Parts: sequence; structure tokens; C-alpha cells
Amino acid sequence: MYRQPAMGDYGSNGYHHHTNHQHSGGGQVAAGHRGRRGSRGRQRRDGSGSNSSASRVYNYYGAQQQEKEEERAPPPPPCTDFDVAYFHSYAHVGIHEEMIKDRARTETYRNAILQHQSHIAGKVVVDVGCGTGILSIFCAQAGAKRVYAVDASDIAIQANEVIKANNLSDTVIVLHGRVEDVEIDEEVDVIISEWMGYMLLYESMLGSVIRARDRWLKPGGLILPSNATLYMAPVTHPDRYSDSIDFWRNVYGIDMSAMLPLAKQCAFEEPSVETISGENVLTWPHVVKNVDCYTVSVHELESITTSFRFQSMMRGKLSPFHGFAFWFDVEFNGPDLNPSNNDTSSFNASSNGYVTDPNQRKKRPNPNEALVLSTAPEDPPTHWQQTLIYFYDPIDVEQDQVIEGSVTLSQSKENARFMNIHLEYASGGRSFVKESVMR
Repeated sequence: MYRQPAMGDYGSNGYHHHTNHQHSGGGQVAAGHRGRRGSRGRQRRDGSGSNSSASRVYNYYGAQQQEKEEERAPPPPPCTDFDVAYFHSYAHVGIHEEMIKDRARTETYRNAILQHQSHIAGKVVVDVGCGTGILSIFCAQAGAKRVYAVDASDIAIQANEVIKANNLSDTVIVLHGRVEDVEIDEEVDVIISEWMGYMLLYESMLGSVIRARDRWLKPGGLILPSNATLYMAPVTHPDRYSDSIDFWRNVYGIDMSAMLPLAKQCAFEEPSVETISGENVLTWPHVVKNVDCYTVSVHELESITTSFRFQSMMRGKLSPFHGFAFWFDVEFNGPDLNPSNNDTSSFNASSNGYVTDPNQRKKRPNPNEALVLSTAPEDPPTHWQQTLIYFYDPIDVEQDQVIEGSVTLSQSKENARFMNIHLEYASGGRSFVKESVMR
């Protein structure tokens, strides 16, 4: 998920950074580059200021790790320089402002907490990547006995001040560190986290939720959200292509088509996060991955491959096929209602309430059956928007023309928070390969 500067209330996923590291500067967009939630690539203020006012903020840095952590297997992954920059980026208030202002996101989480209030009231909760603490406060308002709000970013210091200002310091305990490193000396009943990035898995924050689950969650405990589904579909987007590419064919009466190769590379080499509508989508979507948060493993997320076969639904005319769009839904179910089968090869009913036939055709979920946060093109826009992978040159497709191939999403060896995307696709007797990286 490529996010650009200044987007909403999302924490840094419970990772801690060492204070002795050097911290480098760390709406809709027309083309590819974005930093997480709008602001992963921001220049950040130095977050190494005093913690004296944050009496309830507990720091867990390397030398302070308790010896019993060493007894755990496997050991926590090291905190890399990429992690340091990642956590540091979340110290900027703009990211959290954008996410909190995303009403679909924030209100769905609040509604989910109220829907599951009977599982939260009087119980112990962990908020993984608490950010400004808003989800922790929602849980406290729902009657939680205790909430551990974990965040590795220096935004934890401000979160603690927010907790104190709302007279919740006796309920919400802010832990400033990585989920892998902080200590909680009791099992917990509920894990809540807003871990989703662009294209669902960009930033690899789900791994922190998995580690929190494996360390602390009681058997039969609640995870919110409970599961997620990543979708893809072929799209047409003539306006976007015209604005970025065709523009160069006639610039104030001058033929500047010599710019086209560079323009295509700059506009379409990397994934683009932008908003499209249902009218841009050529077919029913394909399920790339269904993630069950109760059972998914960290290893399972390192590389995901799926084969797809689409059939164009555009009627009576040729349509330019410009690329693929990806989006996701998450659902807020209890463990007793959550499906445990992650095999999408024979997937007929996705866990988020979408119903798909063998051709992956879907119907909208029944709102009475599941609470769903959707980033689909036909739903109200969110700060995640959709992620598009454009081709350098469009392919003309006609009604019922088949588009088939495979996609592999894998964590980058350079930085596990980056995502490598390998697309192989064929249509109309022509085959193509597209490689790109979300960084």
C-alpha cells in the first residue's frame, strides 16, 4: 500500500524502535507513489522528546527486555532500519487525522465494538498499533476491564495524553514498543487492530496481530476484524490513460509523442493508489486471498499466488483493458462464526458475506448477516481507495473475451514491508508479464 503524506488514525503496529537510532526524514492521486496511509514517506519530526509527562507510557527497548522473552521460540524478528523509519513515520499527526476522518473506517470499527460489546465488557483487550488510542477508548467506553494500547511510534506519547484527558488512565495502559517486545503478564480476551494497508497486505502489519494472538489471546478469544478478503478485477480507465499518456501526442499543437515511453514508465511502472468506480470494472472480481485472522500464519503471508480467469462483461463494443484493480473487505465476526478454510481455489462463499459462483461472480453481502468494511469501487470511498496496476499499453477486449493468468504477491527481500507483484496475463492470443513493487 503505498501511502502518501498525511492520512488517519493508524498506529505503527506495535513495533518499537530504539531511541539511539538516527531518524531520517521520513485525496486522490494521479499516479503511483504513496506512502502508507498517505504518509509513509513523510519527513517526520524527531520523536525522541521527553517521556516525563507520559507516566503511563511504558517503554520496552532492547536492554530492558525481560529474560523470559529469550525463552520464547521463535525469537522476535529484529527491528530493522526499515522498521525504525516505518514507526517514525507514524509519529506525524497527519496520518492519524486522515484515518480518523475516514468515517467508513472509524465508524465501522466503533460499530463492531458495540456489536461485540458482550465479549468486551469486563474483559481484557489488546489494541495492536493503537495510534492516537481511539479504538482503545471505544473499547473502554464499551466496558472493557483493561485495554493494553500498544504502539512503537512516538504517537504513543500523545495517545497517553489523550487517555488521561478522557479520565481513562485506570483502564487503558499505553505500551510504547513493538508487540514482539512488550510484556503483558496476563492472557487477553480480545485483540483489535486496524492493520490493513493498501492492497490489504502492504506494510506487513498483520504479522504483528498474529504475534499478539499467539502470545496472549485466550482460546475462544475475539479478534477484530476477524477475516479479510483481497479481490482483483480487470479495469478500463480511459480518462486516466488519456491524462497521463495521450496528453503528449499534441501539446499546444506540438507533437511530443517522443515523451510517451518515459511518460508510460513514470505513470505506470509502480502500483497506483486512486479511486475508481464500478463502471471501470470489466468483470466480476476474483478472490486473491481470504485471510482468517484466527488461524493465518506469518509464513502463509510471505508469498501468495492465485490463478485467475475472467470473461469480459462489456456489451456490444470493444473496451480498452488498462490493467488490474485490487481492493479488499474485512469482516467483524466472532470465532464461532468465522470460517477456517483459507483455500480460495474452491471458494464459493467468502467470509465477508460476498457470494461468488465458480466464475467468482459476486453479490453484495446481506448487511444483517455481517458487519463489513469494504473498499470496493462500488462502495463509499475510503482512504485506502483502490490499488491499480496499469499496463504500458492497453489491450482491446470484446464482450465475453477471456482474460486469464496468475498473480503472485510476495514480501520483498529488501524490506518485508514492501510488496513484490508478479503478474502474468493473456488475452486475445497475446501473453504478457508485469513486475512491480509497492515501496
